Amino acid sequence: MTMISFQNFKKHARDLLHLGMPILLGQLAQMSMNFVDSVVAGKAGTAHMAGVSIGGAMWVPLLLFGQGILIPIGPLVAQGLGAGKKESLNRFWRQGIWLALLLAVLLISLFSLGSYAYLHYLDIDREMAAIASQYLSYIKWGAPAFLLFFVTRFFIEAKSYTRPAMIAGFVALFCNIPLNFIFVFGYFGMPALGGAGCGLATAVVCWLMFFIMLYYLKKYSPYTFKINRPNFVILKRVSRLGFPIACALLLEVSSFSLISLLISPLGKTIVAGHQVAMTTSGLVFMFPLSLGTATSILIGRYLGAGDLVRAKENRQTSMIMGLFIGIACLCGIIFFREEIAHLYSNDPMVISLASSILILMAIYQIPDNIQMSVLSALRGYNDTKAIFVISCFSYWVLSVPLGYTLCYTDFLVNPLGVYGFWIALILALVCMSILVNIRISRLEKLNKEQIKAKISK
Repeated sequence: MTMISFQNFKKHARDLLHLGMPILLGQLAQMSMNFVDSVVAGKAGTAHMAGVSIGGAMWVPLLLFGQGILIPIGPLVAQGLGAGKKESLNRFWRQGIWLALLLAVLLISLFSLGSYAYLHYLDIDREMAAIASQYLSYIKWGAPAFLLFFVTRFFIEAKSYTRPAMIAGFVALFCNIPLNFIFVFGYFGMPALGGAGCGLATAVVCWLMFFIMLYYLKKYSPYTFKINRPNFVILKRVSRLGFPIACALLLEVSSFSLISLLISPLGKTIVAGHQVAMTTSGLVFMFPLSLGTATSILIGRYLGAGDLVRAKENRQTSMIMGLFIGIACLCGIIFFREEIAHLYSNDPMVISLASSILILMAIYQIPDNIQMSVLSALRGYNDTKAIFVISCFSYWVLSVPLGYTLCYTDFLVNPLGVYGFWIALILALVCMSILVNIRISRLEKLNKEQIKAKISK
């Protein structure tokens, strides 16, 4: 395999950083809201923190499934820009609005059913279950705004306007902090909702973020801002490309969420310690995710313009950058693991458990960063079915069964408890990083005509 020269690496790295840094800051601001939720809920009590953890385990996978359906809007717009087709791109935002609203109706229904089933049928701590159910009853009303926000964000970012999402993320974060305290502890005459108040605060800031993005859409692309009738050809194309991505996201995130549900019988201390590591992992994941978003946009443009060499160089640059980011995250998390745990809880048992889990979470940063860079390149190629197959094998064929075996049984070793799931996650991410690299190497051997036929489907 021909490796990229240092001179070309620097050029592509500058392009990725220029596009990716505002995305990173916006992603960090959005993810920090989950961090704030966990910290504020932890101050209300271990049961409230555990309840928010369980509620998030149900909320996040379904919501990311909806987001995954919409992800192709970004690469499709980027490919159109690379091919010089600017006038017809507005249709992707206009039709994305219809798709987001349909998905929101579906998700709200599923949230309602899920919270009812969780509260009434699972044999777990009743206080923790009640808080999780109340949390979901509030946060589900932010689902429409969340999906509409991402339609607008994907469309604007594909045109290289990355600052609006960053601004929206920071405004939302600064509003989320006081709203959490107001709703959780009952300030200014509001009822004290406990951990469930985090769900209400999140729903409010989701709508705020969407309205901010609408403002920037009118500013940067005023001719886009109108609604057309549903175009089922476009809706079908976006859905066809997005469904495998959505399933892959659902498989990945739901495997993490299923761990939270599977360990819930172990008690609220175990769940709370696990939540510390999960929330920290989600926060750190914003680095490779932002790099990946920039990668898929730039590769989409190069492929649209027929420049296969630069597309490959960009992927190589992204993977190398991801490797170094993973090493830096590993060192930082291990060195500051106790300080990180102290941010979430004052419970000595939670802090001790979380500190030990954070070591395992730090280890998987390297394969996670590598697979995310290459996975994003595959999205630039519209290679969404391969993403689904690889994710399905890595997370559900390997990670979840192996994690359960290591956690609860002595089939391989003595039961490891919650640590067994984290060891299985490391192995799953190593497997996924290998498989996506094999897949991208095959795509990069295709000629221009083959690539053009692939991205035009």
